[in-house]
Amino acid sequence: MSKKIFYIYNPKTLTYERVYPSLRQRIIVVLRHLFVGSILSIGVIVAFYFWFGSPKEELLKMENEQMQTQYKVLSKRVDAALEVLNDLQQRDDNMYRVILQAEPVNDEIRNNGIYNPSRYENLLQMSDAELVVSTSQKVDNLARQVYVQCNSMNELVKLAQGQEERIKHIPAIQPVSNKDLKRTASGYGYRIDPIYKTTKFHQGMDFSANVGTPVYVTGNGRVVETGWQQGFGNTVVIDHGYDYKTRYAHLSKILVRKGQEVIRGEEIAEVGNTGKSTGPHLHYEVLYKGKAQNPINYYFFDLSPEDYDRMTQLAENQGRVMD
Repeated sequence: MSKKIFYIYNPKTLTYERVYPSLRQRIIVVLRHLFVGSILSIGVIVAFYFWFGSPKEELLKMENEQMQTQYKVLSKRVDAALEVLNDLQQRDDNMYRVILQAEPVNDEIRNNGIYNPSRYENLLQMSDAELVVSTSQKVDNLARQVYVQCNSMNELVKLAQGQEERIKHIPAIQPVSNKDLKRTASGYGYRIDPIYKTTKFHQGMDFSANVGTPVYVTGNGRVVETGWQQGFGNTVVIDHGYDYKTRYAHLSKILVRKGQEVIRGEEIAEVGNTGKSTGPHLHYEVLYKGKAQNPINYYFFDLSPEDYDRMTQLAENQGRVMD
């Protein structure tokens, strides 16, 4: 680039005369250009970082997003695992421990030490503290629950090993063939009486079935009652020992006699429609120390966890109680 040359018009001589700037003027011009260039450069750099960020910041941002995604996926997986574990805990307390006459696991034991804020103080400084702390709490909760449940299962195994004969006598199957669960009519609890239309406590389970459908004894025992009972019609009562009895009502035919020893799965009667009944079905009860129990907790030889959940839902249908 050629050097700029400046001229000024002289009216006296009517000519243009060349101007030679002083050193001070030249320095001022140079400094002015440097200043303007610096300002523009700083502006461009600031704009670039504001809109695009530095490569290091972009990398950190990407890593942070990946971490958030991983924590969210982990949180969902832990939630699913906790749901499965909760189902197992319910079966443990309401089925296995009922059968083995063991006390349910105390909630304080299951949850001891889980919700301790001081455990997560070192995580509160992280950029995604809420997500990280929440997920960490869930993981700790899962670990604690698994530990307690493993100990519970070990305890149940020991109880079962010492009670093999007892388990043979405890009611443990459905009294009619009901693999698809379609014969489940009504469950244990308060229901609307189909005849009197009043609320009453239904202390057994009803299974709808055709007259003549085989009825099976649900555990080893001895027949202690047979014949007609008020409201129940033709009835069989089995004493299983260990303070357990079962009742089978509304029968069309009784195939056993009083005092007879029976083995789990043996046919003892046929479904009928006798007594206070609105249709052919079997009314089945489980009694422990003379008190009615929820029979749904005594099908552990028959039902998978999925079938147990499904039967629980079916048994809650208040509209199909039949006696």
